[in-house]
Amino acid sequence: MMTPLLFFAFLFLLLSRLPGSLCRVTTVGDLSVLEGRSVMIPCHYGPQYASYVKYWCHGSVKDLCTSLVRSDAPRGPAAAGEDKVAMFDDPVQQVFTVTMTELQKEDSGWYWCGVEVGGVWSADVTASLHINVIQGMSVVNSMVSGEEGTSVTVQCLYSQGYRQHEKRWCRSGDWSSCLVTDGEGWYEDQAVEIRDDLTKAFTVTLKGLARRDTGWYWCAAGQQQVAVYILVTPPSTTAPAPTVTSPPEESPQSVPVSPSVSPLPRHIAKGADHHRPLWEFPLMVCGILFILMVLVLLPWKILDQYNKTHRTRQAELEARLSDPPGDDWQNTSVVFLNSDPQKVYGF
Repeated sequence: MMTPLLFFAFLFLLLSRLPGSLCRVTTVGDLSVLEGRSVMIPCHYGPQYASYVKYWCHGSVKDLCTSLVRSDAPRGPAAAGEDKVAMFDDPVQQVFTVTMTELQKEDSGWYWCGVEVGGVWSADVTASLHINVIQGMSVVNSMVSGEEGTSVTVQCLYSQGYRQHEKRWCRSGDWSSCLVTDGEGWYEDQAVEIRDDLTKAFTVTLKGLARRDTGWYWCAAGQQQVAVYILVTPPSTTAPAPTVTSPPEESPQSVPVSPSVSPLPRHIAKGADHHRPLWEFPLMVCGILFILMVLVLLPWKILDQYNKTHRTRQAELEARLSDPPGDDWQNTSVVFLNSDPQKVYGF
C-alpha cells in the first residue's frame, strides 16, 4: 500500500507538471524543406504563458538541445550564420513564430518550441517537430486552372544543388516535348515562357490556353522532376443583370424565416457545436485526480483505523494476561453446593 507521504509527493509532482500537459505548446507536423529555402514555424501557447520566455532549440533530446534563439535575448549585430534564425512573439495571438532561412542539409533534425516555466519541480512546456532538408524539386501549386484564351503561371522550386542545371518544361510521358532554358535561364515562344531566377525557382507561363492544353506536365531540373496538372475551363459567360423589383411592403412579423437557414456559414456553424471552453479539460482532469486521491486515501484511512483498534485491543489483552493474581486468593472462601441444601462446607 502506498504511504500518504509517497502519494502526496507523487501528487505534487504530477500537479506541478500538469500545466505543461494541459496547456501544451502546439506546432505544425514534421516538415520537408528544399535545401536553400526558408521555413516559418508557428508555435502556439496558452494565455497563461504570454509573459514567459520562449525559445527555439535544436537537438534530439529536449533537455540537451542547443538554444538557437530566445525571446529574452534580442539580437545585436549578427555573426555569420546567426541571422538564419529569427523569432517573433505575439502575446495577443498567443503564438511565437520562428523563421529559418537558407536551410542546408546539416540543418536537418529535431527542433523544439519551448516556453521556459522555471523551477525545480516544473518542466518547460515544449513541442517538437522534425525538419528534413532535402535536395530536389517542388511546386507551389500542383494543380493550376485557367479559362480558355487566358494565361496561367506555374512556379517550380528547386534546391541550390540544381542552380546550374538547365530547367525543362515537359508534357508528362513525352520527353520529346520538353522546352529547355538557355544559359541565362530563358525560353520563350508564342505559347510558353520560362524564366529562371538561377537561385531558387523558375516560372512557366502558358499563354493563350486551349482545351487541348489540359493534362499533366513536368517541371524538371537535372534528373529531378515534379508533376503539375493544368486544367483549362470554358470561358465564363457574362450573365445579364437581373431586373431588381421592389418587394411589397409588409410587416417584419409577416416575413417567413426558414428554420433550415443558419445565420453562420456551414463550416462555422458546424464547428461551433464542438467548441469547448478552455477550462473544461483542466477541470475534468482535476476531478479525476481528486477521485483517484479519495480512492487511495480512503482505504488507507480505514486500514489505519483498523490497525489502531486492533493494536489497542491486543495491548489490553496482553496486559490482562501478564498481571499475576494478588495474595488475597488464599483468603477466598469456596462454597460447594450439593443436592442437600442443609450441608454447607466452608473453607
